Amino acid sequence: MIGILVVESIEGYQMTKEQKERMVMVRSHLDFVQFSLTELDEKLDKMVTPYESAITLLRTIPGVERASAITIISEIGTDMSQFANSKRLCCWAGLTPGNNESAGKKKSVRITRAGVYLKPALIQVAHAAVKSNDSPYYRVKYERISKRRGKKRTIIAIARTILTAIYHMFVTGEEFNTSDLYKVDMPQEMVEKQKEKAIKQAAKLLISLGLIKATDISVA
Repeated sequence: MIGILVVESIEGYQMTKEQKERMVMVRSHLDFVQFSLTELDEKLDKMVTPYESAITLLRTIPGVERASAITIISEIGTDMSQFANSKRLCCWAGLTPGNNESAGKKKSVRITRAGVYLKPALIQVAHAAVKSNDSPYYRVKYERISKRRGKKRTIIAIARTILTAIYHMFVTGEEFNTSDLYKVDMPQEMVEKQKEKAIKQAAKLLISLGLIKATDISVA
């Protein structure tokens, strides 16, 4: 229908010689751009060949496509020994929440140079992750946090948890597994509470089996 309207709108219209030349130039430039993009994609595929296993590993994360995996690897590499821990990596990427305060006034912190490319890529991944049907983990996390922190801050938080997961995946070589995320995506205070609860439960079980006495360990 649109094509018919276009034809009807130009029916009887005669292009000038100059207009035809400009159209040829535009078409020629478009062909050059398409050729350059194809050539660039081929060169990029050759450059990332040594990192195919790392790309495959990252693609087990919901929301991570091949292009975003390549971007992430190009920014942080695969050797995490250059970062002391996952928090240092998140800080370097400009994803760590923080502010400068002077005379009672809070000033925003500018993202690092690394965040110029890495941060937008991770935010894009975060948006895709919360919409993923393959794994509900990030969607549920987003819905829970956004109610009290807002959508923008929550997406940053999701991006940070994804980068944290990436750090540990590169360190261990293990694929993405939501059952392991509590180890890297939980406040230290909650980790200690979980550990204390587990110890108490284990002690009670041992007492009930008669393997130890209540006097041997405090379970209060």
